[in-house]
Amino acid sequence: MNFGIVEFGYAFGETLEVARVAGDFVTDPERVIRLGYKTFHRASGDVWAVDLAEQAAQDALKRAGLTPADLDLVVLATSEHPEYPHWDSSAALARELGIPRVQTLLLNEGCASGVTGLGVVAGQYAVQTGLNRVLFVAVNRVSEFHRNRMNVNNAVHSDGAVAVLLERGHAGHQWVSTAQFTVPELCDFFRTDYGGSVAPLPPLSWTSLTAPAGIQRVQQHFGRDPRRLQAFVQDLLDRVGEVIDEACEQGGVRRADLARVIYINDGQESMQEIADALGVAVERTNVELASVHGHMGAADQLTSLGEHIGRGELVEGDLVALCGISIGMRWYCTLIRI
Repeated sequence: MNFGIVEFGYAFGETLEVARVAGDFVTDPERVIRLGYKTFHRASGDVWAVDLAEQAAQDALKRAGLTPADLDLVVLATSEHPEYPHWDSSAALARELGIPRVQTLLLNEGCASGVTGLGVVAGQYAVQTGLNRVLFVAVNRVSEFHRNRMNVNNAVHSDGAVAVLLERGHAGHQWVSTAQFTVPELCDFFRTDYGGSVAPLPPLSWTSLTAPAGIQRVQQHFGRDPRRLQAFVQDLLDRVGEVIDEACEQGGVRRADLARVIYINDGQESMQEIADALGVAVERTNVELASVHGHMGAADQLTSLGEHIGRGELVEGDLVALCGISIGMRWYCTLIRI
């Protein structure tokens, strides 16, 4: 399909220094500080995912000189606990934008949805010949009641949204391909145990501040065997390469053609590991941006893509891989031609 990104828009929570506030979230702040994050974003108590998404959407529309009435489809990709059960937040986003009637689409495959969703949009372009302009928003807003943003995994989870305006036939920043696969056996990793239909309410004594770290479920799965855990870490890295290669095969390009690899906003050591595994210099990843934004779930890769373009670090013709690992567990990649 022939469509590209016309414009970007952003919205972030308050920027805070990790070293200054880590002790408010965990009893071992040095562990968090060693991850290498400098700052992260924390939304105020009255700003939720749809609010951030609406702010980012308005920013993108203003930059592009468009209005909500120009949109044919509104897509919202989320990666956190929703504001309400039995509620379509993509419809809520359209309402906040003041659109009386429009197609909407809600995606919720965790951190992956902000990247794999571009492949879903490609499918919509293929089957709807009248579809022209699409608003695609990826947002992450941590529910601190349900999860401790500094104890889910080896990342500092952050609040932010990125919006992109997509247009059929747009010559710049074109979608090339999307690939993904899951290893279903691992689907329970990093799940939130309370708030769903199985366990709607947590025990009275439970709080996210003292709940076990999410990484413990991974350790238990492998019996805390160092060799099995080390092999799993290697599998994580190898599968990122596999899904990038699948996307390259679909797009008729090679991994060697990539100008930059944009990964999830992981810790600095992990960013170096993924660069080494893919055989690219870490400077050709989003390593610097990861350290200042924190892990914004579904919003990571598109935020970094927009900022790299804005800095002049990507030029016309460059091929970029947006890739990562998400709940599922899911490995995914979308290729964009600048």
